[in-house]
Amino acid sequence: MTGKEGRRLTLTVAAAWEGEKIDTLLRRELGLSGTVIKRIKWLEDGILLDGVRAITGQRVTAGQTLTVRVADPAHTERPTPTLGPVDVVYEDGDLLVVNKVPGVLVHPGPGNGTDTLCNHIAWYLQQRGDSSGVHPVQRLDKGTSGLLVIAKHPVAQEKLKGQLHTPQFRRIYLAVCDGVPQPRQGRVDAPIGRVPGSLVERQVDPAGQQAATRYRVVQTADGRALVELELETGRTHQIRVHMAHLGCPLTGDFLYGREDKNLIGRPALHSAELFLTHPITGEPMHWQVPLPGDMAALMAE
Repeated sequence: MTGKEGRRLTLTVAAAWEGEKIDTLLRRELGLSGTVIKRIKWLEDGILLDGVRAITGQRVTAGQTLTVRVADPAHTERPTPTLGPVDVVYEDGDLLVVNKVPGVLVHPGPGNGTDTLCNHIAWYLQQRGDSSGVHPVQRLDKGTSGLLVIAKHPVAQEKLKGQLHTPQFRRIYLAVCDGVPQPRQGRVDAPIGRVPGSLVERQVDPAGQQAATRYRVVQTADGRALVELELETGRTHQIRVHMAHLGCPLTGDFLYGREDKNLIGRPALHSAELFLTHPITGEPMHWQVPLPGDMAALMAE
């Protein structure tokens, strides 16, 4: 039997596992990787057998309770807590799903170490007395809004990252583009690489990394299209590059199309729907958030 007690995993040793090594059970029954096991085995309360610290080579007896810490150790470096917008869509002891506002970076980096979504989430957790870590599972560009998953501990992050680009973890986006893609439904399979001399810009490049995006026109208005897109891969700027490749760059895309802040102050891209398998319980999960007002206004003109 596997259960969740806060940010610990518990396993009652079945009769069939009599004499097995703890390391075997951690990998086979709890699905922990060698990297995670290496990290937790040095913690005082990392691996407990009937409440007593245990080593990975120790053998178990039927009926014993194996407990594993998955939370970050207290000394783990966390983002600087900073007050900022955090729109929580779902939360439990293992993960947090937020509806990201546009204009906010996800990760701290050079030149911005305190005003990012990770900093805002660190503040949110601190105010709730939650000592969880902040471990983003996927990325969204600064200008992109919508659903984003944050794992609260490394085990959840590792398992969710393992689901990326598989049918277990589906990301569906909505975009407004200039022009109407032809055909109105299809699949773009075009490799993406860096633009020489640019640290940021990408382009369709035969020598680049394989990239595939499925798309479907949902609505048209005033020479623009609202398009639903699903990623098969996760390349930097993939949707923006692929739509520009079709001759229909995202409205407001300063890099691959035409910037017009009178229309919208960002590339019109929104992470609208997300499917995943819960990293601990195995439960299928699904969330959906509506199109934000600045994008909806483009289709209302």
